[in-house]
Amino acid sequence: MTVVTLGGVTVGIIILIFHLVQWWPGLKPLRNKPLRYLAELAPFLLAWGYGCLAILGVGGIVGWAADAALWISNWLGDVALVWGVGEQAGQHAGGAMYVPLTQVGGCIVLILTAVLIALSKKEKYGKAIRRGAWCGVCLGTSAGVAGFAAAPLAEGANWLGALCYGAL
Repeated sequence: MTVVTLGGVTVGIIILIFHLVQWWPGLKPLRNKPLRYLAELAPFLLAWGYGCLAILGVGGIVGWAADAALWISNWLGDVALVWGVGEQAGQHAGGAMYVPLTQVGGCIVLILTAVLIALSKKEKYGKAIRRGAWCGVCLGTSAGVAGFAAAPLAEGANWLGALCYGAL
């Protein structure tokens, strides 16, 4: 498993802020039709949750892709920190512990992979899905609030998997 660095977390936060700035409809429209505008965030949030789950130790092609995305994000962020503002590279920003996915939790991640691939093909949701998944991969194992959110997501995937596959 690739460990997230401050550079990777920085890239994740940049993606999050970039998406939120592009989404922001303004205060007046948000007050008038809050559900409509909040629903526009759903694809990003779904993909963010998926990215968090994908980085939590899933193996195979999904795990390799998540690790590769985190590695390149760490590298890009570290380069930007070193050359952009003169900070040190490679500082670990990961949490001390994470909740691993069970085998049936991994099955749920595979199902979500298929769903997100299909959704990313739609022109309306594609950018939000890709940004959300990348953001989730960057922030899923961080020590901040986003990293703490990954543990309940993993528990939820494990529970859903046990529920679905236990009933079969």
